[in-house]
Amino acid sequence: WLELVESGGGSVQAGGSLTLSCQASQSSSSSYVMAWFRQAPGKVREGVAVIERGGRTIYADNVKGRFTISKDDVKETMYLVMDNLKSEDTAMYYCASRGPTTTMNLDALNFHFWGQGTQVTVSS
Repeated sequence: WLELVESGGGSVQAGGSLTLSCQASQSSSSSYVMAWFRQAPGKVREGVAVIERGGRTIYADNVKGRFTISKDDVKETMYLVMDNLKSEDTAMYYCASRGPTTTMNLDALNFHFWGQGTQVTVSS
């Protein structure tokens, strides 16, 4: 069973930056596609960015140009660099993964493994 552990959350002022990390417990085809999701209180979970082994990425429109997703396939670690943070970025951020797919997207239902989350709070 693949375990995912997030780290790097915290509190920052608007305009600041944070970098999140997600460490997979093992090298596995189940981490071929990895993604970041977030959920704010009272809101549905939304996709932020996704990356597949090899580097193809997809971003949600509301983070394009501010967030950068990357993955170290040797370390089985995924990162999310978040710049120019806004108060609306405040949420619990979750790491997720799945095996290879021909339809990579930000639909949470398509991901099979999830981390416990790390809180990001942006104050204005």
